[in-house]
Amino acid sequence: MALHMRQEQRMSQQLVMTQQLQQAIKLLQLSRIELQDLVHEELLENPMLEESGESDGEAPEGAGDDRGEAADGVEMATEPVAPADASDRAKDDFDWEAYLESRSYAPALPSMAGGSDELPGIEATVAGSETLAEHLLWQAKMGDFSPVELEIAEHLVQDVDGAGYLRTKSVATIAREIGTSTLRVEQVLRKLQQLDPLAVGSRTLAEALWIQIRAPDHPIEDPLVAALVAKHLGNLERRAYQEIARDLGEPLEEIYEAAKIIMSLEPRPARGYADEAPQYVVPDVFIQQVGDDYVVTLNDEGLPRLRVSNYYRAAMADDPKAREYVTERLRSARWLIRSIEERQRTILKVTKSILKLQREFFDKGIEYLKPMVLRDVAEDIDMHESTVSRVTTNKYVHTPRGTFELKYFFNAGVSRNDGSDVASEAVRSRIKAIIAAENPRKPLSDQKIVEILAGEGIEIARRTVAKYREQLGILSSSKRRRMF
Repeated sequence: MALHMRQEQRMSQQLVMTQQLQQAIKLLQLSRIELQDLVHEELLENPMLEESGESDGEAPEGAGDDRGEAADGVEMATEPVAPADASDRAKDDFDWEAYLESRSYAPALPSMAGGSDELPGIEATVAGSETLAEHLLWQAKMGDFSPVELEIAEHLVQDVDGAGYLRTKSVATIAREIGTSTLRVEQVLRKLQQLDPLAVGSRTLAEALWIQIRAPDHPIEDPLVAALVAKHLGNLERRAYQEIARDLGEPLEEIYEAAKIIMSLEPRPARGYADEAPQYVVPDVFIQQVGDDYVVTLNDEGLPRLRVSNYYRAAMADDPKAREYVTERLRSARWLIRSIEERQRTILKVTKSILKLQREFFDKGIEYLKPMVLRDVAEDIDMHESTVSRVTTNKYVHTPRGTFELKYFFNAGVSRNDGSDVASEAVRSRIKAIIAAENPRKPLSDQKIVEILAGEGIEIARRTVAKYREQLGILSSSKRRRMF
């Protein structure tokens, strides 16, 4: 068979991920905080973008009579509305240098502050919370630590974890890194453990409890408590009080009293010192009940309202060197505004679909949450499942029944005896309620919970109950039992 080379033309179509499409997909899956950061970054980088103040009486870029026509609204808003001669006069009379100076993003000096808008917010002047390392080093500097001991203490506090334990490195390892003896490091660690919070820097739970019961200010002089900490922490965890009583030869009531004292101690010495600031959830959308119906609204608070700067375009349009740059920046600004508008419309559309499909949940409670997958919402609003997945990731909705992540409403189904299904989240809630109502002296086993659910028509395996219980952070029946 002979091979030949020839030229031929073919026409074909294929989907190409343009830069604009990639940006739209990225915006769709961003959380609210990430979107705010991206918008502020674009405001700094793109001079064609500016915030639309509500007091100026102008509609934001992309707004029109119908939110569904946002793309056309953007095009209309970016076109000059003044007559040609008025526009030309505006270009001639416009003080471009003064405009750029007034739009500077550099922080204003106190003497230049012209109003409250130029001053930093109150949150910028509030001091951050003190970290555990700072608190310990402050005490060490105010105490009787020598300069050499302070240097060793600085290395030690850096290796203390969030719970207050020294677990990442051993004393011998730290001594080798510093170039000193293990005994010297151990001595500094002992002094560090007596600071506030007491027992910080302990290597084990037993050491932390032992330091607390031997505290110089208020020691616990009970030999039974010391014996439990030294020998029977494992039995205390399993609540094997009778085994402890037999081993120590003490009455069971005395073991109970000693266990109460140990339970009053702090197993996490650094509990009051968080390394990371708490992240507060800000809902992206609200569902409000009005009579017998529900109203879905977007939360636009905190999101800058963007528009294209007509002043910038009018001032630079006559400069041939800048025209190409202005055109590219204008296209980028328009696409960003369109993408944000589309993101908001999609979130609103998905939330309305969830409300329609999970109406019984909003009316009656979590027991009526239905099994639902991404395909159900995708088919309802005629979108792809991947789009619904991006929209529901890290997005939150505030409802009359609380604030939930949009993914909360998507659950697998658990079969009932009558052939219907119930959402797995509803089953988890029922398990939590059953355990909350149990007798703490006789906690229910997983198998007993299976039997209770079977009596309510829910067929579920014991291992599934155990999995749901662990997801809820609930201990097993043997560890939930209370003897006193």
